[in-house]
Amino acid sequence: MIPATPIDESSASRVPQSPGQKAHRVGSDLPFYAGLIVLGGAYLFLLLAMLIADLFYTSPGHLLAALGKPAIQYSIGLSLISCSITALLSLWVAVPIGYLLARHRFRGHSLVDAILDIPIVLPPLVVGLSLLILFQFWPFRLAADWVVYQIPAVILAQFMVACAFATRTLRTTFDQIDPRCEQVALTLGCSRAQAFASVVLPEARRGIITAATLAWARSLGEFGPLLIFAGATRMKTEVLSTTVFLELSVGDLEAAVAVSMIMIVAAVVVLMIARIWGSRDLTL
Repeated sequence: MIPATPIDESSASRVPQSPGQKAHRVGSDLPFYAGLIVLGGAYLFLLLAMLIADLFYTSPGHLLAALGKPAIQYSIGLSLISCSITALLSLWVAVPIGYLLARHRFRGHSLVDAILDIPIVLPPLVVGLSLLILFQFWPFRLAADWVVYQIPAVILAQFMVACAFATRTLRTTFDQIDPRCEQVALTLGCSRAQAFASVVLPEARRGIITAATLAWARSLGEFGPLLIFAGATRMKTEVLSTTVFLELSVGDLEAAVAVSMIMIVAAVVVLMIARIWGSRDLTL
């Protein structure tokens, strides 16, 4: 007869409880969440403090005076046009690249994926310098007079950086879409292009909106590549980011801050519209 093993009360107390039993709470969650709020709130406070400082430094008079300058009016118009063209071009390229990287594994896949991130990790000045050097070689040299330090250079410099963000966003979007729906469409007689247009693109609409928003906002704030590759010529290649630099270079700090506020408001409006539109699409 096997002797009964004595039960250790301490080990018995560690036996997992059944789902119906209430779990024993050790301590409070307050210190944990307080730590998270302090760490995250410090950055949020600094960000809001910067915006409030800009708001109180300038005045409606400075803002109206800046808007009344022909050079700043030109830079606003060129910024809106170039950022919109850049966002469309970024989507035109990022959608196919993001889809191919998400759906197919091929030799050199990791290398291509890493190359696409180069504009994100490189200093912006290096991107502009590399573009400038590129147009010293054939066949790009043939178009240098029409591109370098011209309006096309503004769009190209913005595109080289913004497209990388759009591609990364859409790669993640296509990764999250279940490929089985696309396979069902193929079995029902759709071609690959038809399945992509009728199944994948509607599912990816929120990611497409987000990618376009990021590309537009990133283009608006681009400065380094523009300064090197497009220059900062008044009434020619001047956009809002270079306007801030030009106003600072002549010592007009009030105008520089006023233009900065215009950029902040434009970026916030575009981001809010994109988020509202994207959320509304999800409910359709």
